[in-house]
Amino acid sequence: MLTYIFIAFALAMDAFAVSITSGAIIKNLKPGPPTKKGEIFDNALKIAIFFGVFQMGMPLIGWFVGCYLDRFISSFDHWIAFGLLNLIGIKMIYEATKKESEKKEINPLNLYVLLLLSVATSIDALAVGLSFAFLSVSIITPIMIIGVITFSLSFIGVFIGNKAGHFFENKIEILGGIILIVIGLKILIQHLF
Repeated sequence: MLTYIFIAFALAMDAFAVSITSGAIIKNLKPGPPTKKGEIFDNALKIAIFFGVFQMGMPLIGWFVGCYLDRFISSFDHWIAFGLLNLIGIKMIYEATKKESEKKEINPLNLYVLLLLSVATSIDALAVGLSFAFLSVSIITPIMIIGVITFSLSFIGVFIGNKAGHFFENKIEILGGIILIVIGLKILIQHLF
């Protein structure tokens, strides 16, 4: 159980970092206080649900794939993770460094962006699911723990970003982009070497 908890926290760190960045971006999309009471809560809930569900779903998919097609996915899963994380990371850095007049914010509440972020931050969980399959581990308990921890950290992360985002201005978005790129590189390096 303790191993599952440690794995869950490790897998949730990238979702947590992206949630902090998302909280800051959401605040910048509509300057001033929320238009209605509970809007920050609703936004945090939406992001946390997406990240939590994807962090639960990816290991499950990986486990099924690992049980039946282990050689097929393990040969390129790292390239998918690397590509998605770098694509989003570079876009975030680019958007953060554009002049204010040219700026078009990435909206983490946009369904397409949220889906991309959810897949990108949970692709490493796919590999964990594969590992669970190779080790003949029952998948239900680990995915529940992974989902709950990711949901919780993502929910908190949006609030942290929303409150602290104005102190860092664009720097937190740049940091989030860099974190995504580094995670992508880490996944690629781990699989290549």
